[in-house]
Amino acid sequence: MAFFKSTTNIDLGDTLIENIFIDVYMPMANGTHVKVYLLAYKYACDKEQANIIDNTTIAKNLNIPLSDVLGAWDFWESKKIVKKIPNEQDENNYSVEFVNLKQLYIDNNYKTIHSPSDETSLSPYTCSTKDIIDANLIPQVRDMFNQINQIIMRQLVPNEKMQILEWMQNFNIDPPLIVKAYSYCKHKKNNKNVKYVGAVIRNWYDNGIASLEQLQEYLLKQGERYGLYDRVFKAMGFSYREPSESEKKIMDRWVEELKFSLEMILKACENSSKTPNPNINYINGILQDWHKKGIQDVKSLEELMDTSKSAPLSKLSKPTSPIKQNKTKFHLATSRGDKYSAEELEKLVLNKQRNK
Repeated sequence: MAFFKSTTNIDLGDTLIENIFIDVYMPMANGTHVKVYLLAYKYACDKEQANIIDNTTIAKNLNIPLSDVLGAWDFWESKKIVKKIPNEQDENNYSVEFVNLKQLYIDNNYKTIHSPSDETSLSPYTCSTKDIIDANLIPQVRDMFNQINQIIMRQLVPNEKMQILEWMQNFNIDPPLIVKAYSYCKHKKNNKNVKYVGAVIRNWYDNGIASLEQLQEYLLKQGERYGLYDRVFKAMGFSYREPSESEKKIMDRWVEELKFSLEMILKACENSSKTPNPNINYINGILQDWHKKGIQDVKSLEELMDTSKSAPLSKLSKPTSPIKQNKTKFHLATSRGDKYSAEELEKLVLNKQRNK
């Protein structure tokens, strides 16, 4: 007698992923890195497949180059959530150990409290309640807190303020970049959680981003539409205002339907400086006009400007015809004085006086 359970022909099992990975580490990575991690983690949870699957198999199953798989492990190893175990026979077919994220969290957040006093100088900066009080006396920091309050539509709690001040110290970033991180997270995922924002800031830090200019360049290279919105609003002088949904749709149309480049859009923004109250509709009117005229690049725009400048000169160079005066009733008749000379007129006047 025996007890056993039948199995399905298709794998309909479950793979448990720790929330720490989803909340903290997944926002840092691109899609390929996440896919490699999840598929390999699934294999690691299956004892039967764990020892027969390699990086080549993962590349085939995901339909990506082997180099992308190896690049993903380099990325996750830099985040210290996997460990690569070398293979002496094949350097590209190393084993991968998945670090327990719960234990990693405990090690990072609790063991440092009990570290020896001579190592405290090496530990990350931690904020105190007094630091919050002192920080609120600095106008730039106080403005940062107020702007974040507007973005998340509530007041920051003390623990969140402490976390933000720690970001400033540990990542050496300025308040405007932190404000932009909150704005970015709200726009991308509608997520205003301090842990999620912190993960995004850590990812930016790992990519060498320490200023708004570097962030805009990075987002545009990544093809992020948020980078376009941010760049346009900065050109219009709306650095701290978020675009509305209708404004986003208009800007999306510039790229998707009108096929304008960022350079051309910014050229239109330059023209908006001529009006005292620039807005998206004004710029939209400029771009619509350029589109109708077939102007899609800077060269064709410059040619149009050169033509418009030379047009008045060409008109002035044309020969001018004599000015014709319209005749009125005062010009129809000729003067009777035209029939007589000066002497004859004088005799006529004298004779007239004698007759009287």
